[in-house]
Amino acid sequence: MPQRLSGKRYAQAIFELAVQQDQAEQWAETLEFVAQVLQDDEFRAFLRHAEVSAERKVQALEEVLGDIPVLVKNLTALLVTRGAVDSVADVHAGYVDLLDQHLGRQQVQVTSAVVLEDREVERIRQFVADLIRKEVVVVQQVDESILGGVIVQIGDKLLDGSTRSKLEELRRQIRTGAAA
Repeated sequence: MPQRLSGKRYAQAIFELAVQQDQAEQWAETLEFVAQVLQDDEFRAFLRHAEVSAERKVQALEEVLGDIPVLVKNLTALLVTRGAVDSVADVHAGYVDLLDQHLGRQQVQVTSAVVLEDREVERIRQFVADLIRKEVVVVQQVDESILGGVIVQIGDKLLDGSTRSKLEELRRQIRTGAAA
């Protein structure tokens, strides 16, 4: 059974190399591309298959990934030959976190019931930037179950302004008041 490796240490190693080569942002894009390629279920199944040789897996990676930095390609091949193809997404996520720290940025997850307009996203971005005093990169997600409003996640902090949470709080208050 393939082992589950922490992508954090691999992300740290490749990030340090990227910074030394002044390629940190380019490698983030490359790692995102690699992670997207490895989201394909059929290709991932091929790379996990026990009867396919490591050489054939690496050859397939070469063909699919094309002309990307050699160190990124080598890291991907290493993870695949170790049976850790699923760790590539973790490496990418860890790398992006390190890059954001390096550049003084903070990724913020904004969840809404509908796709937000650009001006709404900009208002949220500016509000959070003023709050945390960092450059903010907004990642949007749509979740219809929140009914309305937004949920903003800043690292491990959560600002829940969703209609669903407000209704749940109202329901809790009614139950508590009715029990009293």
